[in-house]
Amino acid sequence: MATSEINRRSARDPSPNRPRALILFGAPGSGKGTQARLLSEALGIPTISTGDMLREHIQAGDAIGKGVSGTMGEGHLVSDELVSGLVTERLAQGDCERGFILDGYPRTRKQAETLDRMLGERGVEPVVIHLVVDYNIVIARLSRRSQCPLCGTLYNATSKPPRAAGVCDLDGSKLAVRDDDQAAIVRERLDAYQRQTKPLLEYFRQTGRRLEEVDASYQTPAVLSGEIRGILERP
Repeated sequence: MATSEINRRSARDPSPNRPRALILFGAPGSGKGTQARLLSEALGIPTISTGDMLREHIQAGDAIGKGVSGTMGEGHLVSDELVSGLVTERLAQGDCERGFILDGYPRTRKQAETLDRMLGERGVEPVVIHLVVDYNIVIARLSRRSQCPLCGTLYNATSKPPRAAGVCDLDGSKLAVRDDDQAAIVRERLDAYQRQTKPLLEYFRQTGRRLEEVDASYQTPAVLSGEIRGILERP
């Protein structure tokens, strides 16, 4: 067997002793956050959500939060340097040694190139899971969802309603609609995804990254999570 083929198989070795780097990729509303939570619990590795980190800074009212609140509120992408800096700091923490899940990063080619360097330094080969969802389904999901401001759990009036209207099942907090889920901002977010983020699929292919596409339009989150875990177990 050629050395290059051995290296490729080694990079995809699902052994629990090998660090995992899972990149969840897809449009806003494709279910990345929900899958990140389910997979994090199943695999025992942390999720790094750039959106959550930025929203935490906004809630804290610190310098970073004040600098990005307007940008995110209008549905635009935050600067590559800032987001990559946050990811670099997070990857340096001890709980990432066994692996991690990236939700919302990378979103531009520059971010992808930065991530490649970070992973190369760690000797980690990522697996990209592309959650494919029809455009109209994405619009319906985003326009009907709400979120718990305390624990971050997402709900949808159609597919995942709370047991009590407007109240989080887990902690009883009053649910809210995120600013970036308002109709006009949703369209801008999807436009930004088409312009800057979707072309990353071709970048992943060109750089030889393992890229798996999963239809995430109709399956329940639990079934979809099981399908993704099955993909990760394949050589």
